[in-house]
Amino acid sequence: MHRKDLRAATPAEPDTLAERRRTYAWIVVFLLWMVCFFSYADRQAFFSVFPLLRRKMSLTTVQLGLLGSSFAIVYGLAGPIAGYVVDHIRRKTAILGGLEVWSVICIFSALASNFGQLLFFRASEGLGEAIYYPAALSMVSDYHGRRTRSRAMGFLQTSVYAGTVGGGYLAGVIAQRHGWRASLLVFGVLGCLLGLLLIRFLREPLRGSADMSSPQEDADYCPRQAPKLSEIWPLIRVPTLFVLMGAFACANFVALVLLAWIPTYLYSKFHLSLEMAAFDAAVYPQLASIGGSAIGGYLADLLVVADTRSRIWVQCAGVLAAVPFVVLCGLSHSLIAVIVALTGWGFCKGIYDSNIFAAAFDVVPVRARGTVSGLMNCIGWLIGGGAAPVTIGLLASYMTMGKAIATSAVVYVLAGILMAFAAIHLFVSDLQRVADNGAAS
Repeated sequence: MHRKDLRAATPAEPDTLAERRRTYAWIVVFLLWMVCFFSYADRQAFFSVFPLLRRKMSLTTVQLGLLGSSFAIVYGLAGPIAGYVVDHIRRKTAILGGLEVWSVICIFSALASNFGQLLFFRASEGLGEAIYYPAALSMVSDYHGRRTRSRAMGFLQTSVYAGTVGGGYLAGVIAQRHGWRASLLVFGVLGCLLGLLLIRFLREPLRGSADMSSPQEDADYCPRQAPKLSEIWPLIRVPTLFVLMGAFACANFVALVLLAWIPTYLYSKFHLSLEMAAFDAAVYPQLASIGGSAIGGYLADLLVVADTRSRIWVQCAGVLAAVPFVVLCGLSHSLIAVIVALTGWGFCKGIYDSNIFAAAFDVVPVRARGTVSGLMNCIGWLIGGGAAPVTIGLLASYMTMGKAIATSAVVYVLAGILMAFAAIHLFVSDLQRVADNGAAS
């Protein structure tokens, strides 16, 4: 090529590079989507085989509730530590390492011979999965700026629903034909294989690169930039973040109630097969959540240009709209009515879920996003998810399972009130504080 031709081609190179970066930014979301799929497939597979575990091991509803709560408790307790670690190491290492750990533990769960062993492995799986989500969210936030962040995280959130469907329904199908152990083995082995495959394709971005004019990849991260332990308490005291964590705990409580107990509820009340109970409990609400998450992310990114509080308002609308559907799930006497209610709940849940962390990231420093994600997971899963399965298991000892499920709608109302308060009274000042600190640094 002549020198003149080289000069003519040079101006196009920055545009080409920028386009490649934008394309890879969405490829990263898809790669993380696959990892998250197996994270939630492993979790939901347990809930789908509850009826078999109850019969094979002679477990009570309280013991089944403990199996559901044990994961959430360990997952929540490990959250702050995992988030803090994520801000100090390469997130690629955290994501793929966590995937291998929880997949191996899932395989060991299939080998358990009694309730004590099953409880131990179920709880231990929370250690492996705790590090993934803070790392994934932090990585996505460095590939997607404020104009696409809700959409990117909303799309990533759809893997939660797809994994719940895959883990819920496929585990039911496999367990129906080959027993509950086979379903756990399948997901554990596939997760291990995926981790080995992604070593080549996932790349580490520079922290905060989405807010830079020239994003960088495969960057070494200086641990001195990460938050210190002494900075964690001030993060918790950010008013908007504190309230959003409380709302997340409430929303997670209701979600775990339905995810843990609806398969058993459909199996016992409507006398469905294990396979059909798992299908109805997982497929309809989770597919609806995919649509809700996509719409919630799109609306938030569209409206945030005019009102910075829009991410929180979209979340608030989602949980309040879900209240009547939760009540109908527990009180309806028709299987069709319950399925319609589950579908409506799933759609509203998706709207809320798409902005859980995108809203929180607006009021915290870039370098602390992993820590904040871990803190939110801690509160959401320890207080909300950890309490939900066993609480409903206890309530079901004094009332019907349907009534116990319906009462959880009250917790959604509380979540809506908390988020409305944060949007009206707290968010704007916290957003300005982050902007001022960023300008000063």
